Amino acid sequence: MRFDMHLPAGLRVGLLGGSFDPPHAGHVHISREALKRFDLDRVIWLVSPGNPLKPHAPAPLSRRLAAARQLIRDPRILASDFEARVGTRYTAQTLQALQLRFPGVGFVWLMGADNLAQLHRWDNWHDIMHSVPVGVMARPGLRIAARASTASRIYRQAQMSPRASRLLPSMRAPAWCFVNLPMMKVSSSDLRAKGGWSLP
Repeated sequence: MRFDMHLPAGLRVGLLGGSFDPPHAGHVHISREALKRFDLDRVIWLVSPGNPLKPHAPAPLSRRLAAARQLIRDPRILASDFEARVGTRYTAQTLQALQLRFPGVGFVWLMGADNLAQLHRWDNWHDIMHSVPVGVMARPGLRIAARASTASRIYRQAQMSPRASRLLPSMRAPAWCFVNLPMMKVSSSDLRAKGGWSLP
């Protein structure tokens, strides 16, 4: 099976999963911040075939992937349809497949604080926490909910200080770090509501 990315052993790679329906400048912003805050070599956008927690199907994968690649200007940021290529549907499965395909790569799962708040609803979410370190980036208004979340409480002992965030990729899971970022006020749902990304 051919893949659309080359990841040599030793790289520190952040994984940003989502539907990217549509991708936007906010995705680029948090990717660049993640590269800096967690001392990463790459950030890969894992453009998913569909989100099991969302009731409506996204735009076609080919359209979302093309839009993501057109938007990205930083060579350290890549967009991939890895999940569609290997047939995984859930994050825990995707992480396992990535680690098998790219041994020796230091993966970090990246998520917004909103996802941390609902992580306990994800399929096999404990496996995620025990597979790779997790970098959590705060979004406005969600810091308190994220820090009081089920995942935050259960894995409180595995939380790192934000001052040590650059060490996250080399930590053994479970390990996670919560960093506050200046976030852009743009979202995929807002863009869809404003008609800037209508389905074909």
